[in-house]
Amino acid sequence: SPPSPTLVAHSDADGSHPTPMAASTEIDPESSRPTPMAPSTEIDPGSASTSAAPSATNPAAVVLAIIAWWRRKELLERSALVLRPLALIFSLFAFIVCASNRHGDWRNFDRYEEYRYLLAISIFAFLYSAFQVSKQAYRFSTGNDLVPKNHSEIVDFAGDQVLAYLLISAVSAAIPITNSLRGGADNAFTDASSASIILAFFTFVSIALSALISGIRLSKQIQP
Repeated sequence: SPPSPTLVAHSDADGSHPTPMAASTEIDPESSRPTPMAPSTEIDPGSASTSAAPSATNPAAVVLAIIAWWRRKELLERSALVLRPLALIFSLFAFIVCASNRHGDWRNFDRYEEYRYLLAISIFAFLYSAFQVSKQAYRFSTGNDLVPKNHSEIVDFAGDQVLAYLLISAVSAAIPITNSLRGGADNAFTDASSASIILAFFTFVSIALSALISGIRLSKQIQP
């Protein structure tokens, strides 16, 4: 057991009034050794919330947050419901404007290979978008998929990728000839050509975003 403290008296100069002094305690050398303590596992809520939140200086955290945001099922479903009809509308007006762009002589779209290519791809985009919208309508009306679910995501992703490439190539081919014609004469023919190019580009944007969504769905489907 540890030794009890000893009270030591100290006398004044005249020796008449002893003054008690602080008790002295003998310390065991072994007991004076520091006792190791376990590391603390408590987490400061303020620092934890700050470190977990993505910051602009941490690009990886920002990218992961964006991917998690895009993977929400409700957002993907709503985006697909909007993008598919938009692609259908834009492609419809794109090929209508291009096909009706006939003003006689050199101002006929069929005299230029680039415009014929743009018209063909716009019609193809319209048919593909009509199929996608019909598939969505069939799913919501009957609760079943027009294409088997295990193949639907692959078909959508492949179709979106191919059609997006064809659309951007058709737009890229039609822009130079349109700029050349507008340099010589700016008239209704060149204006209609520009309008069809813009509509085809909007179709490309809608299908490209649809390709992004179908790619996310496909990656979730093939995950173990």
